[in-house]
Amino acid sequence: MLVSPATLALHLHDPAWVIFDCRHDLADFDKGARLYREGHIAGAHFASVERDLSGEKTGANGRHPLPAQNVFADFLAQHGVSNSSTIVAYDDIGGQYAARLWWMARWVGLTGGALLDGGLPKWIADGRPLVREVPVPKPAALTCRPVSSLVWTADDVLRHAGAPDFALIDARTAERYRGEFEPIDRLAGHIPAALNRFYKYNLNADLTLRPAEELRREFTALLAHRRPENTAHQCGSGITACANLFAMEYAGLPGSKLYAGSWSEWIADPARPVVPPRPR
Repeated sequence: MLVSPATLALHLHDPAWVIFDCRHDLADFDKGARLYREGHIAGAHFASVERDLSGEKTGANGRHPLPAQNVFADFLAQHGVSNSSTIVAYDDIGGQYAARLWWMARWVGLTGGALLDGGLPKWIADGRPLVREVPVPKPAALTCRPVSSLVWTADDVLRHAGAPDFALIDARTAERYRGEFEPIDRLAGHIPAALNRFYKYNLNADLTLRPAEELRREFTALLAHRRPENTAHQCGSGITACANLFAMEYAGLPGSKLYAGSWSEWIADPARPVVPPRPR
C-alpha cells in the first residue's frame, strides 16, 4: 500500500507502473495543475480532483460527488492503467488527495494501488528530480468491476450512525467537527454520533505514514468494540476521509466504508439532524 521514493525511482520507466499526481487546493482549484506544469515526477499523469476524481454536482450531493464508476475506469484506462497495473498516487499534503484516487481505484475493482510514502515533499527531500515533460498517455484495456459495497449513502448514515455496533469517523479538524470554525461549508458542526479523528494524526512530521501498529492501536481505541467493516469515514466532501480509510487498511483493520457525500451532502437536506442543531 505504500511505495518509498527509492522504490518508485526504480520503476519510473516500467509500463506496468502508472503514476498519478493528485495535487490540489480546496481554495484554488487550478493550483494543482499549475504545480504539475512547473514540475512533477517523471512519467506522472495529472489527476484533477475536481474533474477526474469527482462527478457532476447537483447542489444536493456534496462538493465532491463520485463520478460514475465506468467514467472513472475510462479515465484510468486512457492513462495506461490495466487490471494488472501498479498505480502509485501522490500529492504534497500528506496523501489526502492521493488516497481519494487509491480508494476510487479499489471502488472500480483494482487492487494494485499504492501511495508514495511522504508524497512529493519526501521525493524532493531525498534529492530526486522533477520534470516538466508531460507524458503521452498510452491507453490500456481495463475491465471495470464495480464494488458498490465500499460506499455508504446518506440513508446508510441515518440508519446506522449512533447504533451501538456501527461507527462514523469524521476526518476534519476538531474545531470544524465541534462547529467552532467552518472555512468551506455553509453550516458548521457534525453528523450526530460521529467520532472525530483528524486525518493528519496518521502522519509523521515529514508526511510519511506512521507505523501500522501505532495506527492500529489508536483506531482500535477509537472504535472501542465496533468492527472495522461496520465503520464508515466522512469529512467535508469525501476527500480527507479516504486518508483515514487508507490508514485503517494499512493498519490491518480492513473493510471500512466511505460516506462519499460527507458533511457537504448531509447539510444539503434540512431534515437531516446536525450537532449543534441548525439555527431556527
